Amino acid sequence: MKITATGKLKVLYKIFSENDSVLIMINADPDSMASALAVKRLLWRRVSSATISSINVVDRPDNIAMIRLLKIKMVPIDDISGSHFNRFVILDSQPNHNDLFSRFAYDVVIDHHPETGYKARFSDVRPEYGATSSILTEYLKAAGIKPSSRLATGLFHAIKTDTANFQRKAVIEDMRAFQFLFRHANLHLARKIEQSEIRFNQLKYYKKALAGRIMNRGKIFTHLGGVENPDICVNVADFFMRIESVHWSIVSGIYDETLVIIFRNDGIRKNAGKVSSESFGDIGSAGGHKNAARAEIPVPAFRKEIKPYNAQNVLKWIIKKINGRSPSIKAKKS
Repeated sequence: MKITATGKLKVLYKIFSENDSVLIMINADPDSMASALAVKRLLWRRVSSATISSINVVDRPDNIAMIRLLKIKMVPIDDISGSHFNRFVILDSQPNHNDLFSRFAYDVVIDHHPETGYKARFSDVRPEYGATSSILTEYLKAAGIKPSSRLATGLFHAIKTDTANFQRKAVIEDMRAFQFLFRHANLHLARKIEQSEIRFNQLKYYKKALAGRIMNRGKIFTHLGGVENPDICVNVADFFMRIESVHWSIVSGIYDETLVIIFRNDGIRKNAGKVSSESFGDIGSAGGHKNAARAEIPVPAFRKEIKPYNAQNVLKWIIKKINGRSPSIKAKKS
């Protein structure tokens, strides 16, 4: 028997009491930040405090705009002492998605990525959904909460972003959540977030990506070398997908001694999550959705395989790993 949102909300509320100090952990992006705002609203006046903490540095202009315009307060994980909290929530991720999450034992897991089997007191993982924000919107409705303009705008923008305006995987529940939020969101504010400009100092990465690209039959690979933030790889991968002839975009960079590989595709007879996990899951964390995925691999795990070790050979190694798993993603210098 399917449990309703009202039933799930009742179970969720039983975990918390008025004396609880709650830490909400996220890997900050539009969906996780909006979901965190929703959880804070759900717990308002039900707990002593609720703090949002992110494991990543936010560098994408649209995400920075979202934080500024929606007044989102987050504390970096390095400034968090677990002893100050007695309840832990993780949103839009699961604990084994990143080693930094493993510092805490989670009471609540709410996510829309594939199930990893983590045992929490309360777990609501729905990989068929396009956004975690859609799940949290259902909770808000079940609680009878009319979201503020700020909260509705965040959730609205998150669903648009994670479903790529419903061009990526989504279910009817995502659309229902979107329609509900549309009535309460500040559309002018949402447009300001979406239309944030690229930072001038990031143009060098686009230049490097274009100069070092390898492409064949709609598949483009490029390696950026060292990056100041892994979100730059996401920006470039999304940029390449806006080019008419590109069907696969695979962009990598090295951040904090970790190789970050971003996968994007048009979703037609392709599965980025499967390619990512089967190509790199044995040496790092990897996975994602049908048309958007990510892999993160510690540099020591592969450095000895690349001689001489340089950016060009790292890219060749990535292509070889992917080709070994998926011969359909072969490429040559454009």
